[in-house]
Amino acid sequence: MRKLGFIVCLFYFSITGFAQISRHESKPLSPLEQTLITNTNAVPEAQKSRNVDFLKRTLTDDFVSVGSEGKLHDKEEMLTSAHDGELKDFYTYNLRVVPVNDETAIVTYDCIIHMPEGDAPGLAPRYQHISDFWVKQDERWRLRFQQATAARPID
Repeated sequence: MRKLGFIVCLFYFSITGFAQISRHESKPLSPLEQTLITNTNAVPEAQKSRNVDFLKRTLTDDFVSVGSEGKLHDKEEMLTSAHDGELKDFYTYNLRVVPVNDETAIVTYDCIIHMPEGDAPGLAPRYQHISDFWVKQDERWRLRFQQATAARPID
């Protein structure tokens, strides 16, 4: 009977501990995190839906991207890619917002994408780690820099 009581207590405390860990991991997002995560997801959505006007407003004039192939791309290339509908599909996960100061923040995330790019076989890496650098201009968050790094599915 004592063993059964011990097992029940151990089970109860284990569940309580897991519940506390779960609550801690799912803390509510701050307004800054909500805004930047929404904006971060809106950029590839605009690329996918060919919404060039949104990208013109959201990317800074001096926007630069380092593609997963290691080459630099400017705002015009990003707009052309969106106009041509190169991004077919995407899924972001593991988003994390790192505030730098009141006017800048970095958003890092993992992404699964489907789009043509580069040489044969003509596809961009499906799994990528992406870092976005957001700046606040005229009370509006705008994307200034992005770096995509190819990731292996096991990373």
